[in-house]
Amino acid sequence: MKLICYFLLTLFCCSDAAATPGIIYHIGDGRTGIGKAVELLEDKGASMSVREIMQDSAFRPSTQDVLNLGVSASSFWIRFKVANESAGRLALELSQPSIDFAALYTVSGDSVLAVIEEGEHLPFSARQYKHQNYIFDLKIPPGEEREFLLKVRSLEQISLPLYIGNMQDIYESLLHTDIIFGVFFGIILVMFLYNLFLYFTVRDSSYLYYVSYILLLALSQAALNGYSFRYLWPDSTWMAQHSNFLFPSLASIAAMWFAKVFLHLRRYAPRLDTILKVLIGIFILSIALVFFGQYRLSFMIMQNNTLLGSLFVIYIAVVILRKGYKPAKYFLLAWSALLVGAAILVLRDYGIFPSNSFTGNTLVFGSAIEVVLLSFALADKINTLRREKEESQMQTLAAYAENERIIKEQNLVLETKVNERTQELQVSNEELNHTLSELKDAQTQLVESEKMASLGQLTAGIAHEINNPINFVTSNVTPLERDIRLLEEAFTKIEALALSELPMEEKQKQVGEIKEEIEYDYLKTEIEFLLKGISEGSNRTAEIVKGLRIFSRVDEDDLKQVNIHEGIDSTLIIINTLLNNHISVHCSYGDLPKVECYPGKLNQVFLNILTNGIHAIESRWKGESGGALTIATSCEGEDVVIRLGDNGCGMAQETASHIFEPFFTTKGVGEGTGLGLSIVYNIIKKHNGNISVESIPGEGTSFIIRIPVKQQTV
Repeated sequence: MKLICYFLLTLFCCSDAAATPGIIYHIGDGRTGIGKAVELLEDKGASMSVREIMQDSAFRPSTQDVLNLGVSASSFWIRFKVANESAGRLALELSQPSIDFAALYTVSGDSVLAVIEEGEHLPFSARQYKHQNYIFDLKIPPGEEREFLLKVRSLEQISLPLYIGNMQDIYESLLHTDIIFGVFFGIILVMFLYNLFLYFTVRDSSYLYYVSYILLLALSQAALNGYSFRYLWPDSTWMAQHSNFLFPSLASIAAMWFAKVFLHLRRYAPRLDTILKVLIGIFILSIALVFFGQYRLSFMIMQNNTLLGSLFVIYIAVVILRKGYKPAKYFLLAWSALLVGAAILVLRDYGIFPSNSFTGNTLVFGSAIEVVLLSFALADKINTLRREKEESQMQTLAAYAENERIIKEQNLVLETKVNERTQELQVSNEELNHTLSELKDAQTQLVESEKMASLGQLTAGIAHEINNPINFVTSNVTPLERDIRLLEEAFTKIEALALSELPMEEKQKQVGEIKEEIEYDYLKTEIEFLLKGISEGSNRTAEIVKGLRIFSRVDEDDLKQVNIHEGIDSTLIIINTLLNNHISVHCSYGDLPKVECYPGKLNQVFLNILTNGIHAIESRWKGESGGALTIATSCEGEDVVIRLGDNGCGMAQETASHIFEPFFTTKGVGEGTGLGLSIVYNIIKKHNGNISVESIPGEGTSFIIRIPVKQQTV
């Protein structure tokens, strides 16, 4: 989070000062900053050798206690001289763990006496002093002077706090820093465990986002201050160089998301919520750039977005607080503490504040205060929710009491109204029962009317069919009686002749005359013809009676296994008179097993459909030849399919969709009840089958009946 305020003071610049020609270290000086006692040279191409640097005259004196060199791809060279006027061993401390490359050259004239190389590009185990800050032995004997060149290069912000001192003073300073960070990480650990426990207790997602944020904040501080390289991944130079890009961005994302959830941004300020999501997206972009090798661009985007996002979160907290959300005040204080700590650190880097232990660790102090205050904010949020819940419960109890009073009053009113309404309903119920009874009677009459219509049609057909063979029989009876009387008279004469005394020749002659008189040969032939006609008429009558018996099925209320074709044939006998010798019937029977059904009811289905087909044919052909009924049967799996078709007038799809509805008819008034096909539909459903219709106006109609061979019994 040290990145937060590096650009707050870009307009500040310190006044020029004369460069100190050298650093003289005396006994008791302690750890001393040398920022203003050095000279600086920028190698923009990062290609100059140390010997070229030693001969270059472009060094300029530093004006800052802590050199702030920005984000640059250049290599920077720092030149300084140190005179050791003490009796101890001096060292140079570069208190910036995130430097990728640092090399100290001890020079004399045009010669390089020694080189010490450090940086995050080397494993931590390669360091002489096992600390995150870089420690260089100056190796200046007491009373002598040495000149040094320090070369630094980094992918991120280059800030160079430089100190010299004896090893004891430097160790004490490093120990002091470690203690401060130890306290900081201890606070983070306590807050992490405590709030994680609270999350599992209250199951509030704000606690989960909070512990995620402080964990990433701790990793971010550990990366920026070198503790992650020192303790977590000492052998991974890749993590050492990239963690300063990844963890600060991840911590910022977690912080913004926590702010979004904690401050209920979507509810209180949805437009600001959208802007916050955009800032989070920019952090994600900066992370992605790291993996594409765009380190400096990633760092600059992260740095600027961190500053902008921090100020924006402050603005959000102010807006939400003004809208009456009280937990936002702790959030505002926590975020302000972090910004103040970062601002003091940046002001120190620019030389406005002195460089000391306090100013050097203000960001750590600010982060610790922020973590604690955010924990208070969460606790205050829980207290607020608890108070709101208590107030809500009190309001609910009051509402319950009021509702109970209102309910008692309403119960009295309702009881009176219920009694009144009950009496009205009783009267209405009696009227409805009476109406229902009348409707049932009307329905019964209509069904009986349909049955009587069918019965009338059946009676007419039977009468016509039986009348023909009976007429044939009766017309043969009279001539047969006449022929028998003639035979009787002839037998009487022959009998008298046989008893007479006449000779045999005379008897034979008179018998021959009697035969000629009655035309015996013709009479015998006529009698045979008349008897044959009577026999055919009686046989035809027997067939009609048999067909009638098959059609009527007096046992129709019982399931029987019957031959479907017999039922169809018997129906055709019944409707034969309606065909009027100009309507043909084409039957195509398949090989069907016996079907378990109600035979009489199924014959009624055939009768109604075929009768409707005949009416449709008459409507189209007007009594002329050309009309035809088609009947086809087949067996498909466990079902029998019966197709009854005609080439009559057909009907439109809209009409076909209503034909199975009760009382729907296309016939004129008095010509039909509209119940025939409704009865057909119910009979097929009773057989657990289905019936469908296909019709083309002007071409004809087909009914497809599908029923199971064997009915399922429960």
